[in-house]
Amino acid sequence: MNKVFESSELIVNPDNSVFHLHLKPHEIADDIILVGDPQRVNLIASFFQEKNYKASNREFYAITGKFNDKPITVVSTGIGTDNIDIVLNELDALANIDFSTRQTKKEHRKLRFIRVGTSGAIQPDLKPGSIVASQYVIGFDGLLNFYKKRNQVCQTDLENSFVKQTSWPEVFPAPYCVQADQSLMNRTGNDYIKGITISANGFYGPQGRELRAELAYPDLFVKLPSVSFKEFRITNFEMECSALYGLSKILGHKALTVCLIIANRSLKTYIGDYSKLMKSLIKDVLISISYG
Repeated sequence: MNKVFESSELIVNPDNSVFHLHLKPHEIADDIILVGDPQRVNLIASFFQEKNYKASNREFYAITGKFNDKPITVVSTGIGTDNIDIVLNELDALANIDFSTRQTKKEHRKLRFIRVGTSGAIQPDLKPGSIVASQYVIGFDGLLNFYKKRNQVCQTDLENSFVKQTSWPEVFPAPYCVQADQSLMNRTGNDYIKGITISANGFYGPQGRELRAELAYPDLFVKLPSVSFKEFRITNFEMECSALYGLSKILGHKALTVCLIIANRSLKTYIGDYSKLMKSLIKDVLISISYG
């Protein structure tokens, strides 16, 4: 028997929109661009030839429109994998749960997520202005460990290798590792640098930044540049990719993250104004989606 999702578990607003995103089921496209910054939603939508739906609540801002006749939704997630947990589950609910019966729809609707973000490079040769497509991601956050199918979607060989190479502290959340969807990598990420991305559960200590609060395990961050798996090395830090890849696989969707490198942690360099580079990346992603 099909499970009924109770009102406390799937919260629907009085206007039939989903709780946090304030979007209604007919208002999302199959192709969805995710960004952290709500202001970037308007930037991406400025490329659309038409805009059909708009919703806003807290850090979550969404516009659905068309680019080259292709329906596309862009949604801001805010910062962190905890927000990705909200966004992915609610977008999946919009696609695959009938709000009137509160049951799963008979036909599964597969969504395609492209996260467009900014990132800090770990390797000294990755100069600010480079673009990285995350072939694999390692989550420091522990979020996927709360989900039953975690081991089915994770690269446990990479997890074991990473734990061994870094002497991973036992007091930290167990890291989890997930691979990008290869069809999206072929469609959108092929022209970019491919590597292993770290999704950190904070901007300062979890990424090795030390201001007035000292790091407990500074040696971990010294080891990261030398960690490798197959032909890939750890390339960059960001804060959302791990939950995006993991939940997408669990829920039967596809996901890819592409990030503009705006800082190099090894060289201590940073781009002050990266607006032109971001616009160029956004246009490339939109074109790849419209021809996909």
